[in-house]
Amino acid sequence: MCNFCHQHGEGKKWYLEARNYSEDLLNDLRRRRLIEEFFSNSDHLKKSERGLASLDKLPALLRNFIRKKITKKQMPYHFGQVIPIEDVEKILETTTSVVRLACICRKAILGSEQRFCYGLSLAPQGGEMVNILKGIDASYLIGPQTGGLEYLSKEEALEQMRHCETDGLCHSVWTFLTPFIGGLCNCSLPGCMAMRTSLLHKTPVMFRGEYLAVVDPERCINCGECQKICPFGAYLPAKNGHKAEVDLKKCYGCGICRGACPAGAISLVDRASVPEVAQLWL
Repeated sequence: MCNFCHQHGEGKKWYLEARNYSEDLLNDLRRRRLIEEFFSNSDHLKKSERGLASLDKLPALLRNFIRKKITKKQMPYHFGQVIPIEDVEKILETTTSVVRLACICRKAILGSEQRFCYGLSLAPQGGEMVNILKGIDASYLIGPQTGGLEYLSKEEALEQMRHCETDGLCHSVWTFLTPFIGGLCNCSLPGCMAMRTSLLHKTPVMFRGEYLAVVDPERCINCGECQKICPFGAYLPAKNGHKAEVDLKKCYGCGICRGACPAGAISLVDRASVPEVAQLWL
């Protein structure tokens, strides 16, 4: 299991621990301020992107040292992990209410509204998290042009998540002042700041998933659909007559390749069962 599981999961996956969604955690003033500052304005994400671009130009030794410092500093505040749709469903079973909102990353990077973020709560109608969002000046979240925050049933949220998979987005779960889990996101390049930071700028801000994709060579028809949809570039380039093959060091275990495979040749296995990458989380 990942580091968060050992620290905050009490023997199970940290994001399946109900207490990490507790409304009581929102009484922490530091957490409330963090949420307010994060959602109030997208300028801090634009600033981060500029800073990361500058970091990429530094000498390798200094660059790698700073990247590790950033990751370590980020973990106690706002950190995430990639999860497959099965665990999304378990999270939705654990929580009480779901609210969909515009993605601040896409607003900052692409300048457009894309509703790929879902706030979660153990309280009805979004609980205190929604009250915090309504209390800040963030027109892109709750202004008239967005139609306001959308309250969804768990079934509606899960169905939308499945549509995101079809479109090539992977699911992730996020903290606000760890271990409080504030929501689920659907990530893709170029608009997702977490993926840009982790993949393009080589500065991890989310864990790899608890799983890995594996291909059954007997069923694989070498169509290349898995390689096309994988958001992490984890499928090795197809060669004449060769079956699909996963680069284990790049696989985040999101599982969206399974739905793209017309032959049903792809499945997920526990990361812990593959010694080569069992401890590869960042």
